[in-house]
Amino acid sequence: MPMAQYCPITEAPTGLCDAVMQDGPVPPHKKVDPAEVRAAVLAIRAWLTDDDAPEPSRPEIAAAVRTTARTLAQVAPGNSVEVRVPPFVAVQCIEGPRHTRGTPPNVVETTPRTWLLLATGLLDFDLAVAEGLLDVSGHRAGDIVDWLPIVPLSS
Repeated sequence: MPMAQYCPITEAPTGLCDAVMQDGPVPPHKKVDPAEVRAAVLAIRAWLTDDDAPEPSRPEIAAAVRTTARTLAQVAPGNSVEVRVPPFVAVQCIEGPRHTRGTPPNVVETTPRTWLLLATGLLDFDLAVAEGLLDVSGHRAGDIVDWLPIVPLSS
């Protein structure tokens, strides 16, 4: 029987890692493994805590963004707020009125780095809004604050 191969980024079996790392669709209700999320975030930690650190690879950033956003959707299920982190992921979260067509009424959109800073507690939501780092629309968009940070890091 062959030995399992493990991803150096997520420490998950390579088949699972490949699904996380590709830009293709991943089943929306796939449970996120907390160890996978933490490993993905730790892989890009230097980039988040040190402005002089080199940017991680696209697959490393993608894994951290996708797993943290999907964790938010998992711990705060619902359809009233959409969090968008192009080009990697968009998730719906937080209980409340559901939208079915067009642009949702409550949207948070940002860059991968800003999202990861929020998801790790290294950036305050209100400060990010004030500095124009987040596009926020709708009165419920700020409700994601109640679920942050997802993977707390200290600087």
